[in-house]
Amino acid sequence: MAMRMINAAVIGTGFIGPAHVEALKRLGSVDVVALCGRNPQRTEQKAAALGVPRAYTDYRKLLEDPDVEVVHNASPNNLHFEVNQAILESGKHCVSEKPLTRTTAESRRLVELSREKGLVNAVCFNYRFYPLSQQAKAVCDAGDVGEVHAIHGSYLQDWLLRETDYSWRLDPEVSGDSCAVGDIGSHFCDLVTFITGRTITEVMADFQTTHRVRKRPKADLEAFAGKMLKLEDYEEVEIESEDLASVLFRLDNGARGAFTVSQISAGRKNRLFYEIDGAKCAISADLERPNELWVGYRDKANESYVKDPSVLSEQAQPYAHYPGGHPEGYPDGFKNLFINVYRRIAGESDVDNFPTFADGHRAVAIVEAAVRSAREGQWVTVGY
Repeated sequence: MAMRMINAAVIGTGFIGPAHVEALKRLGSVDVVALCGRNPQRTEQKAAALGVPRAYTDYRKLLEDPDVEVVHNASPNNLHFEVNQAILESGKHCVSEKPLTRTTAESRRLVELSREKGLVNAVCFNYRFYPLSQQAKAVCDAGDVGEVHAIHGSYLQDWLLRETDYSWRLDPEVSGDSCAVGDIGSHFCDLVTFITGRTITEVMADFQTTHRVRKRPKADLEAFAGKMLKLEDYEEVEIESEDLASVLFRLDNGARGAFTVSQISAGRKNRLFYEIDGAKCAISADLERPNELWVGYRDKANESYVKDPSVLSEQAQPYAHYPGGHPEGYPDGFKNLFINVYRRIAGESDVDNFPTFADGHRAVAIVEAAVRSAREGQWVTVGY
């Protein structure tokens, strides 16, 4: 029997909102009926381009739409708490971009509210849903890695390399107290703890702000479309948020870990790399090469998995939709996440096999502890 059709809406017209729309349209059981953004003209244009029939500029009006059952929140970080809270209070299921909120006080409230309302809630840690991320978890779950001794890796990008690179993510009033760790470090932490089943208990963080002053365009970049910006098109802005950070961490089993996050690493576009060192073997992946998983041994030749349903575990097979040699990557992670969320909403599953608001809260707590550690120069216990 085919899953019933579910009407959804997406708040946010930047990079990630349309990514949600496109992934939802691939499910076949979801009708995206509304898109919401602050700029009326841009929202109308985006909605038309994506084949979405309704365009809103006020999320409160969208929440009054009786046809909408699920709302995806891809608004800027400073709106996440109020919008997620409003979605739940309207009686609609909620899929939130990360961070769930900017503070643990807010994220705890959303966890409580979601439980009170009994609504499906999810946070978009999409890297869990690469087929080989699921395979890595299956290997750990089976005990093949053994006791985890260490976790290390990095998440590197280059989009803030130059002093003329600017984003709202650098503004604490919008993004929160952390840029790099909050934006991409949270993904690293979620992925490795998901795979291993371990919990980060303490952190020691060192933050760097490479450009203490950046040049911000005086107008929205769309106003400059088609022309080269000149010096007079910029204004200088003092920056406090980090664009590079190194974080040591301790796990609940006594193991140690370390990761570096950077948004100033030339040539690295979106490189999430991790290695998990266990008593029996090590597993490692570079998510810019999402169809490969390395397995390292002490006493025999190392191995590599390729993304091929015929060789993956039963646990990972459902997340690989194409035969071996047919790559699957970033957009497919969203698709796999949303498949699980909407099966839950439709009543076809009674388990939350996706990141919930509780997972989102844990990520906020790690970032909050890292910010405090960087300021105080000492180890900080993560306040879950």
